[in-house]
Amino acid sequence: MAKAKRMYGCTECGATFPKWAGQCGACGTWNTLMETLIEERVAEKSGRAGWAGDQAELKTLAQVSVEKVPRFSTQSSELDRVLGGGLVDGSVVLLGGDPGIGKSTILLQTLCNMAESISALYVTGEESQQQVAMRARRLELPQDKLKVMTETCIETILAVARREKPRVMVIDSIQTIFTEQLQSAPGGVSQVRESAALLVRYAKQSGTAIFLVGHVTKEGSLAGPRVLEHMVDTVLYFEGESDGRLRMLRAVKNRFGAVNELGVFGMTDRGLKEVSNPSAIFLNRAQEAVSGSVVMATWEGSRPMLIEVQALVDTSHLGNPRRVTVGLDQNRLAMLLAVLHRHGGIPTHDQDVFLNVVGGVKVLETASDLALMAAIISSLRNRPLEHGLLVFGEIGLSGEIRPVPSGQERLKEAAKHGFKRAIVPKANAPRETLAGLQVIAVTRLEEALDALFD
Repeated sequence: MAKAKRMYGCTECGATFPKWAGQCGACGTWNTLMETLIEERVAEKSGRAGWAGDQAELKTLAQVSVEKVPRFSTQSSELDRVLGGGLVDGSVVLLGGDPGIGKSTILLQTLCNMAESISALYVTGEESQQQVAMRARRLELPQDKLKVMTETCIETILAVARREKPRVMVIDSIQTIFTEQLQSAPGGVSQVRESAALLVRYAKQSGTAIFLVGHVTKEGSLAGPRVLEHMVDTVLYFEGESDGRLRMLRAVKNRFGAVNELGVFGMTDRGLKEVSNPSAIFLNRAQEAVSGSVVMATWEGSRPMLIEVQALVDTSHLGNPRRVTVGLDQNRLAMLLAVLHRHGGIPTHDQDVFLNVVGGVKVLETASDLALMAAIISSLRNRPLEHGLLVFGEIGLSGEIRPVPSGQERLKEAAKHGFKRAIVPKANAPRETLAGLQVIAVTRLEEALDALFD
């Protein structure tokens, strides 16, 4: 038996309350409580209440098999990299991103290619079969093997999946799916949570790998209850501008691999194409050296990437000078400017400072500190830095230059791309000389500033 009860659910965390309030008492967010119908299942009285079937088998950790988890390729090396080496049977992957950034495109490409060798099913709740077929023909994808279904009822989808037994399946998108066990509208907190739970349970029981497409809010986070991200095995985010050419696919959660792996794709009229050498794309710089521009080596997942950082420092006519960053942490910029004033003797309290990472990449690590400082000094003094200069390193509050992980690999990547000089922390200096690359090791901010224009 089931009984419907009117409750208020938080769209951020999924917590439910009997009365409306301006602030969610569970996660603290404001104006996120929405009215919803909750189905309360009333269990029949029985002497076996709480019994869930056969008793679970108990094992010690030594008895548990630790054989390598088998994976199979998605036919895309960049997607395999982000997933940790390929798809795992029974895994559930949640893919989020802004509208029009390429979520449906990359999954359609992946399934069309995978369907040539394994069984695949594409379930769409937002488009018709004709629209999916038109996109596949426009992208010139193989269309003979992929099965497509337009459906939003989760019970019907699972019934078809049990009959067809696909090895990989796509649900586009989870916000359009509903279960007949609840009376609330699709996209609500309860509908998303229950539908995702049924899909996760089916994936674990059948071994089918499932991709879920998730909508994002205007703040950039995944729409629906936060428990959705906890239920799945992997969470992927598409980054980049919708009107730009480059797309970055980043893993923020992965139970079967490393997080913060980055896959780079280029958007073309034939869909998303893999970028195997991202450094060559991001280093498309002007022929002549300009002030405020420097190249840094960042570490993304399991590989180094060379990217250009630009700074613009100009006299401010406002009471509070602006500090604007694109692809960087704004709070970290404020800290670096304070260190530059205290230990470098260069004030910027009357200057507007603008920072940008070329290509739309988001730099999250502290190895960018020294490169940001170099770009700011170059723009402030209007003195260009040489084209063949590479800079990376973390700056402490006392003005010391701290080492960063994988320094040797970053320098090898720079030498491979023809860089002539590098300013790095002393602890990251190579033990052996790299051909054609002069490495300047520094320990203090003052030494780094002196080495910039030597």
